[in-house]
Amino acid sequence: MDGILIIDKPQGMTSHDVINALRRKYGQKKFGHTGTLDPEATGVLVVLCGKATKALQFLTDTDKTYIAQFELGKRTDTDDIWGNVIETKPVRTDFDLNEVLQSFVGPLHQKVPMTSNKRYKGRKLLEYQRKGVTVPDVYQDVTVYSVQALNDDTFRIHCSSGTYVRSICRDLGEKTGNAACMKSLRRVQVGRFTIDQAQTIEEEPKLYSMAQVLDHLPKIEPEDCQPVYQGKRLYLDREEPLVCIYENGEPIAVYEKEAPRQYHSKRGLW
Repeated sequence: MDGILIIDKPQGMTSHDVINALRRKYGQKKFGHTGTLDPEATGVLVVLCGKATKALQFLTDTDKTYIAQFELGKRTDTDDIWGNVIETKPVRTDFDLNEVLQSFVGPLHQKVPMTSNKRYKGRKLLEYQRKGVTVPDVYQDVTVYSVQALNDDTFRIHCSSGTYVRSICRDLGEKTGNAACMKSLRRVQVGRFTIDQAQTIEEEPKLYSMAQVLDHLPKIEPEDCQPVYQGKRLYLDREEPLVCIYENGEPIAVYEKEAPRQYHSKRGLW
């Protein structure tokens, strides 16, 4: 099975659990995904199957959209309600939620949750946390494109890949004089793929082809594809940094520009 599956990840499963379930169901090993979802989060998980795993590095539209709910009055060591409570405070409601949310829009130097797979000196932060080892705060640069309040404790956020919505909920608390953590999270879009396209693991698969995933790259279909299969350079009158080579309507390789009119093979897809 080769192509892309859009899975609606259920609560209580890790992204790796989903991959393992698909391996058992379809009897093949080659599966990968484009972005981890926390175990208690639900929603869109883009899964690449078979040959499509070779196209992972060329997926450029990986921005995410989430619907998140937060809880005021407590802060936890995981920045969500499933962690240990480390602070409680009386709830303050004397703020305009939409106004506070707009302060997150734009480039953001975000403090990463300690319960995460981000690394410090080669080890995951959650490994330090489990052992009770204190390490300096870790930050990463992300972008929030838009955010809007849906009701008093829920918001919709469109952000770059790598954004921790748990951190947004935590920081929202700090900005409003509250202790806060995330209460629920649902990913409703990854790039061009939406929750309306998502299926459960149990449903019959609806596969999206590699051609659909790579259609953002210029399409080149040479008369003779033998040099492509041999990994040879191609001389093309193009300006784009990356092009996708097709044979009989199917993508077979991605080529990268290395000099004027000269491209080398970046990745074979057969």
